[in-house]
Amino acid sequence: MRRITAEAPTGPVSQARCPGGIAADLWTLSQSGTRLATVHPLLRFWPDVRARIGVYILVLVLTLFANGIQLLVPLLTGHIIDGPIAAGDLHGLWWPVLGVLGFGLAEALALWARRMVVAPVVSAWEVGWRSRLFDRLQYTSVAIHDSWESGQLLSRAINDLSQLRRFFAFGFPFLLVTPIVIVVGTIMLTALQPIFGLIMVLMAVPTIVSVAIFEKRYRETSRQSQDTVGEIATAVEESIQGIRILRSFGRSPWAAARFSGLSTRLRGLEIRKAKLDSWFWSVLLLLPTLAQAAIVGVGTWGVVQGWTTVGSVVAGMTISMVLRMPIEMLGFLLADALMSLTAAARYWEVIDIRHEITDADGRIDDDPDVGRYRGELVFDDVDFHFADTEVNTLTGLSLRIEPGQTLALVGATGAGKTTVAALVPRLQDVTGGAVRIDGVDIRDMPVNELRHLVSVSFEDPILFSASVAENVAMGSPGAGDDEIWQALEIVCARDFVERLPNGLDTEVGEQGLSLSGGQRQRLALARAVIGRPRILVLDDPLSAVDVDTEDRVQRALREILPDSTTLVIAHRPSTAALADVVAVLDEGRIAALGTHEELLAASALYRELMGASASAGAGQTAATETPARGGDE
Repeated sequence: MRRITAEAPTGPVSQARCPGGIAADLWTLSQSGTRLATVHPLLRFWPDVRARIGVYILVLVLTLFANGIQLLVPLLTGHIIDGPIAAGDLHGLWWPVLGVLGFGLAEALALWARRMVVAPVVSAWEVGWRSRLFDRLQYTSVAIHDSWESGQLLSRAINDLSQLRRFFAFGFPFLLVTPIVIVVGTIMLTALQPIFGLIMVLMAVPTIVSVAIFEKRYRETSRQSQDTVGEIATAVEESIQGIRILRSFGRSPWAAARFSGLSTRLRGLEIRKAKLDSWFWSVLLLLPTLAQAAIVGVGTWGVVQGWTTVGSVVAGMTISMVLRMPIEMLGFLLADALMSLTAAARYWEVIDIRHEITDADGRIDDDPDVGRYRGELVFDDVDFHFADTEVNTLTGLSLRIEPGQTLALVGATGAGKTTVAALVPRLQDVTGGAVRIDGVDIRDMPVNELRHLVSVSFEDPILFSASVAENVAMGSPGAGDDEIWQALEIVCARDFVERLPNGLDTEVGEQGLSLSGGQRQRLALARAVIGRPRILVLDDPLSAVDVDTEDRVQRALREILPDSTTLVIAHRPSTAALADVVAVLDEGRIAALGTHEELLAASALYRELMGASASAGAGQTAATETPARGGDE
């Protein structure tokens, strides 16, 4: 098998479109939304639970003990009334009273032990689940990331996993134990007086009906609510990242209205959940109260008739009061279970995304060996289309870049230049033909080996909330300061980095927004070249710097990295002029190939792409363009 593929999602999750590779038994999709089919999403956590099953069974036992021991107190109370109190034996009160005290202390101790035992276990599970989700996202294809709203992923990684931790720590143990306590309590009532047990059984019938109605309605509302939380997270993230655009165009009121609309929708869903909760809780509160009233009435009549005792009635009444809390908790526990079921399904939506781009045998190689490659890069009759369309972005594209050669790729907007750049490190996979390095299909190469062999720098530079040194060294883990400074020297960034408050240790802020556009681009380019890659892919990485700076960087790259095969997407004549060869991309095909001067003379399309000034040559172009101050405008 050559590769593992997955069908990419065709829309955001908020529109009820889920990514390919999701297990079919998790979801039934409809235009109106999604519905949980089974409890299977929660059962899939069984391997994690099984690994600590001994500890978790102890948690269940402690939970059952702490809740069940309360049922013994009413029996002692009945014994006290029918025994020592009825007989006037004060000395006979000591042992029952001490028994009540002992039961109370045992219950408190069991609850304390349960919390102490369960907290480390479920916290470790939560960390493991988050790590699993994060790891999955690191190897998920770019197409999947592009089709999911970031807020939906954030809400799954944070809100949903916190919900699951609480459920496994509290909700699940009590959900298992509560029915047992209710059944045992009903048996005890029946043993005291069969009619008391019958009253509790009759109460159970409308309770079961209410649970069935509540469960169906609540799970649908819960899913809609949790998806809306993801949309709100996306809106907040986008408005923060795009604050400059919103302020520049005076669109802050639009963003506020959009956020308000989402919040209003969430409010409506939460109110609906609250109404369902209040309705269900009212039923659960009313039914035990009616049962208590019936036990008191029937019991009083029995005492008068002589077929029961005051102690039995008090014991029965007390047991029904003890059972009232578990019965009332059913509403909370069921709501919590349904939210957790939704959270689990949303979590597995992400985990079930199959790795679309993996090694040929499906594994990930963490020990790449790239020294044996010369760096010949060949596009062999390449076709490519995105997963949500059958229209090709690239069709029959064939291109060869010799080892150490620099090729400039030019083309109109939408011609497919960025797609070509994305195919080399396998951020996307071809849908026809092959991309080869030294004759080897890159799909047959270990992924990490390929990505150590190929280094990329894009027009939109992404920096992380870390120091300058950490951002640059990301291209060559373990690189020392000397290597970092050398990389900065190559991209003409040493001067401005030295002027930063803490030099290499200066924190660049979120996405590097504390720096100018040109500064961010040069740091991103330094990250790409620090590892001295065999193949360098540059997607217009210096668009925000002036022509003079771009020229100095390009010449430095040619001198210091002479063995690197370079594919550079160019928009300026000056960039194309520095390349060994230029390829013109038109509607997904190579329309012309040659040097800058040859194409100016022979290709009308190339002259049009380069602009009117191109006819005078790259040197004249550089002279007529005015450099921006500092190269960072």
